[in-house]
Amino acid sequence: MGFKKYFIFSIILIVAIFGFAYSLELGDYNFTMFDYSLTLPVAAWLIAPISLLALVTFVHILWYGMINYFKQRAVLKDHETMIKMIKSSLLEKDEIYKFKTKEFKDLSSILSQLKIDVKGNRFSSTDEELNKIVAGVQDIKDGKFVSDKTLKINETTSLANLNLLNKVNEQIDFAVDVLKKPENFSSEIISQSFENVLKEKSMTTVKKLYKNVKLDKEMAKKLFEKDASNNEFGFTSEELLKIVKDLNYDKSDYLALAKNYETILKPDQIIALFEKLSLEVEDATPAYLHVLFEYEMIDKVREVLANTKESEYSPFKALLDLKEAGKHYNLEAISYK
Repeated sequence: MGFKKYFIFSIILIVAIFGFAYSLELGDYNFTMFDYSLTLPVAAWLIAPISLLALVTFVHILWYGMINYFKQRAVLKDHETMIKMIKSSLLEKDEIYKFKTKEFKDLSSILSQLKIDVKGNRFSSTDEELNKIVAGVQDIKDGKFVSDKTLKINETTSLANLNLLNKVNEQIDFAVDVLKKPENFSSEIISQSFENVLKEKSMTTVKKLYKNVKLDKEMAKKLFEKDASNNEFGFTSEELLKIVKDLNYDKSDYLALAKNYETILKPDQIIALFEKLSLEVEDATPAYLHVLFEYEMIDKVREVLANTKESEYSPFKALLDLKEAGKHYNLEAISYK
């Protein structure tokens, strides 16, 4: 029975008892205690205990109803806070939330130690903002760039970095902007932007941008491959020298570089390039010898090898001896690393 009905029926019962007792004409009753005296109809004395019980009951119901109301309100507030905590976790934000109820405090403690993620299928809840956040996170993880400002992704999070990667992959002009001001972006974003620009843009554009980037060997390899396939607007020997000197190449790297350019550059260009490199960096000498053998510059090979120790460049010396003996071998068939 609800409080309203209980209150109405209690009043009806009290009035009915009072009316019935009053109709009996029982007269009055005088109550005396010490110097205090009170005279009331007997009917009034009869309903006094019932009225007092009803009053105490009303107060009791109201009191615990109020307590229950505040408990329910605390639960609802904690529920709202928990949804906020889930949203924050999905967006990888490091925020602290306070809860009023023990149950939600325990649950938040557990969730704060776990990583909340989204599944591949679509998510649905009664909270539209949560639905939008989950959909946005799913799109980002599916490789789509999400520009919706309502997600409010913290720029330092891995989610924001992944979203930027998606933007780089979707918008080549943005990749160009990244290479114009690489200091504003992570190495991963710069590397992906560089790779995309190499694929999508002309060598003319690449030559304007590559100097802004600190190249590693893998990036340089792709850059040289791009250059080799676009030699009409490619690097000069001076530009190649400058790039290579900053990369701390080893012998195998110089050999790979020589093989990349040997069919593209003119013989005198590639010979001059690796001759200069070998004079400045000893590890470039095997690549220089490789080029000389490739273009049958045997006299030059003999001249280079004559100035080396007996134990140095043995494979090349052996190859030279074979050639002088009239035996011909393909360079790739002999290991000279």
